[in-house]
Amino acid sequence: MSLEETKSSIIPCLRYRDAPAAIEWLCTNFGFEKHAIYPNPDGSIAHAQLTLGSGMIMIGSVGSEGEWGKFIKQPDQIGGAETQSSYLVVKDADAVYERVKAAGAKIVIDIKFEDYGGRGFSCLDLEGRLWSIGTYDPW
Repeated sequence: MSLEETKSSIIPCLRYRDAPAAIEWLCTNFGFEKHAIYPNPDGSIAHAQLTLGSGMIMIGSVGSEGEWGKFIKQPDQIGGAETQSSYLVVKDADAVYERVKAAGAKIVIDIKFEDYGGRGFSCLDLEGRLWSIGTYDPW
């Protein structure tokens, strides 16, 4: 397959202490769909792929990421900070905003219209990962 034939040429990779709970939370509140889930015998996640439109994220459990994991820290290991963030393009940012608030997400930037277009907000998920969600589509 050539790069032009792939649906997404950039796929963020995230890890969670409770990856099964994170997968359910992300699907319920952000609208991701389970594409593939590969559990370990102990119930942790060796590898998971979640899709949203033509985008994808890959998720694994802390401790099952192998050599790659020594380069990654969880937000709570570095004072609650995040060193990267994903932006989700959605049709209705207000609906997602209401779902994540009801699910207990911490809203860090309230929903608003952006000067560059679109309407969006930023929040922390159940393990403190920073997400930005909005209607702005740079394509």
